This record gives sequence, C-alpha cells and structure tokens, in this order.
Amino acid sequence: MSSTKQYRAKSNEYGKLSKGSSDPGQIRSYQDSSDSFGSLADNEEWLTNNLNKTLQPSDQVSPDQTPDKKQSNPVALAAEEEHVLRCLGAAVIMHWNTIPTKLQREFFDTAGSMGELLATAELRGQIARFLHKHKDDESEA
Repeated sequence: MSSTKQYRAKSNEYGKLSKGSSDPGQIRSYQDSSDSFGSLADNEEWLTNNLNKTLQPSDQVSPDQTPDKKQSNPVALAAEEEHVLRCLGAAVIMHWNTIPTKLQREFFDTAGSMGELLATAELRGQIARFLHKHKDDESEA
C-alpha cells in the first residue's frame, strides 16, 4: 500500500474516533491527528504528482533520464565546491585587516572548530600562525 493511502486511512481512522468520543480533549486530540495524517497524505500526493518539478540529489536519476545520463558527477561537484570554498577563503584573507575584530574572532573560532575534536588546538594554532604570517599581505599587494 502506498504511503498516501496509509496516511489517508489513518486520517479516516482518527476522524471516526473523534466522532465516537465524548471527551472534548480526546476529540481535539483525534481531530489533530486526523488533520496531521491528512496533511501528510496531501504532501505525499503532491510530491508524487510534482516529482519532475522538484530538485533531485545529483546521485539520483530523474524519471526522464537513463542511468548513464546522470545530471552531474559527484566528484566534479565536490571539486567545484572545494574551489568555491578556496576562493571565499582567499577573499576573506585578502580583506582580513578590514574586517571588524569581533567578526575576525568569530571567523577564527568557527574555522578552529571545523576539524577533529582532538585536533582543535592544533588547528587553531595553524590558523593563528597563517593569519600572523599573512597579516600584511593586503597592504603589500
């Protein structure tokens, strides 16, 4: 049975329970559950009918494609993202001295927490040495 049908069945089940109850709190609870399952069924139905209009992960194939015509290569996508991150990092470093000190500290703290937990102190030291070494690069350029 499809999940849409299962959600509709649950929605109807809770709807019947709400009609058979005399406790106002219980009625409200059953109605809420019925509404929730009804919404889930509506969402599943919409997704089924509009799958071709949604974004698909790059490692999946859309219904109108064959497996040999995947939308993108995951390795190429990772390389592209790494290139973008390197460019953003370089831009931050180029303007490091013009960034307010509070924001510099936030960048430093965030970057220092990106590595392995046990290597955080080492990474923070590497970042600090790098920033110190390149602190005057912008003025020299």
